[in-house]
Amino acid sequence: MDRTFVMVKPDGVARGLTAHIVSRFEEKGFKLAAAKLMQLDRMVAEEHYDHLRSKVFFDELVDFITSGPVFAMVLEGKDAVKNARSLIGATNPSDALPGTIRGDYAIDVASNIVHGSDSEDNAEREISLYFH
Repeated sequence: MDRTFVMVKPDGVARGLTAHIVSRFEEKGFKLAAAKLMQLDRMVAEEHYDHLRSKVFFDELVDFITSGPVFAMVLEGKDAVKNARSLIGATNPSDALPGTIRGDYAIDVASNIVHGSDSEDNAEREISLYFH
C-alpha cells in the first residue's frame, strides 16, 4: 500500500474543516493510517519548507504554518501521492477545479487549506518529520 503525507493547515483547522477534509480522503478510498493535531515549532516548519528557503516568501510560509494548530496525516492507498494531489487540487485556489479541496474551500494561495506531498520521496521525508 502506498503512503502519502497530508496536512490541514492552520486556516483549515481554524475554519473547522478538518473533519470534512478527512472525510473527503476516506470517501475517495484512502485509509487514515496516522494522524495528530499539533502546533508546529519554527524549526520543524523550516525543515518542512527547506526546499523553498531561497524564495522571498519563505519566512511568510513559516510564519503562516506556525500561526495555529495543524492536523497532520499519513494516508494509505493506491498511488497515494498522485491520487491525494488530484483530490487536493492546484496550489493556487483560483486554478483549482470545483470538487477538489482547494477548489471548494480555499480562496488565497497563501492560505490554501491543505498541504500534500508532491512525490513519494517527499512523502517519506515528511512522514518521518512529523511521525518519528
